[in-house]
Amino acid sequence: MSIDLAGLTRQLELLRDEILAAAAAAPDLASLERLQIDVLGRKGRLTAVLRGIGSLPADDRPKVGAVANAVRAAIEAAVAERREALRAEAIATRIASERVDVTLPGRPVPRGSRHPIPETIAAIAEVFGQFGFVVYEGPEVETDVHNFQMLNIPLDHPARDLWDTLYVDLDGYLLRTHTSPGQIRVMARERPPIRALLPGRCFRYEAVDASHGFEFFQVEGLMIDEGTSMADLRGLLDEFAGALFGAGRATRFRPGYYPFTEPSVAFDVRCVVCDGAGCPACSRTGWMTILGAGMVHPVVLQYGGLDPERYQGFAFGMGVERIANLRHAVADLRYYLENDLRFLEQFR
Repeated sequence: MSIDLAGLTRQLELLRDEILAAAAAAPDLASLERLQIDVLGRKGRLTAVLRGIGSLPADDRPKVGAVANAVRAAIEAAVAERREALRAEAIATRIASERVDVTLPGRPVPRGSRHPIPETIAAIAEVFGQFGFVVYEGPEVETDVHNFQMLNIPLDHPARDLWDTLYVDLDGYLLRTHTSPGQIRVMARERPPIRALLPGRCFRYEAVDASHGFEFFQVEGLMIDEGTSMADLRGLLDEFAGALFGAGRATRFRPGYYPFTEPSVAFDVRCVVCDGAGCPACSRTGWMTILGAGMVHPVVLQYGGLDPERYQGFAFGMGVERIANLRHAVADLRYYLENDLRFLEQFR
C-alpha cells in the first residue's frame, strides 16, 4: 500500500484529535500515563505512523516531519495540562476530606494514671527519702544463699516453712520470697552509715485469696550505723505512720519473730477504719499490723561484711498491697493484678 503526503498528514491529524480527546477524558493519573506510553513510547502509535515517512519522496519528508512535530507537541501539551488538572483535583479532594474546623473543641485524649502499687511504693519512698533513705533494687531471681542462708536461715531451719519457695532450677536459684536479701547486697556494696530502701516484687507458693497472693510487692528498709537503737526505729516508724495515715496516729510495738532480726517486733497502727473502736477489718482489736521490724541480727551483719561489735542497725519490711489497701480502702488484693479498668480508673 502506497502512502502519500496527504494520507500521512491526515493520519497524524486524526491521531492528534483522538489522543487530545482521550487525554481530556482520562479519569486518573494512571490512565493518563498509560495513554502517553501508548502514543509517545518507543513502540507507540505516533512512532508507528512516522515509519511511513521513509516511503515518501525526499521533498515531502520535511513537510511531514513538521506536521509530526506539531502533533507531538500538541499531544504532550494536552497530557501535561490534564496531568496538572488531575493533580489539582486530587489535592482538592484530599483537602476536602481532611478539612478540620479549628473552632471545634479538641477531641478528648484518654489519660492514664499510675497503678496503685507503684504509686504506693513512691509514697513510701517519699516519706523515707526525707530521712535520707536511698532506693536500691535487687534481683527477683535470687540464690538460696542470699535469700535464706545469709539471713540466718540455714537449710534445716524451721523458719523456711514461713517462706514456701518457688525454685527455678536445681542449682539453688529461686524466685525471691522477700526483699530482705537486698540487705546483704547493700551491705556488701556500701559502707556505713547505710540508709537503704529496697522495693520490689516477691513470690511465694501460696493459695491465692483476698489477702494472699503468689506474687506480691514488698518494701524493705535498712539502717546501719554506730549506735543505732530500737528508739531510732520506733521514732522513724512513728513518723512514717503519721505521714501515710494522718498525724497523731497511735502506734505500738508487739513482740515478733524473724530469723534475721533480734529482737523482732510487729508494728501496729490504730485501725484506720474504725479508729480503734473495733471492726471486722482489725479483727475487733482496734489495731492493724502494717509491717515487721527489728534490730539486724549480728550473724546477718557478719555475712554483710560488717563488724557487729562496731555497727548496729535495724530493718523493716512491709507488704505494699497491705499499705495500699489501708490507704484506698481496697478489700481484695487480687484486684491489683487483674488489669480491670473499672478498678484502676478509680485511682486516676
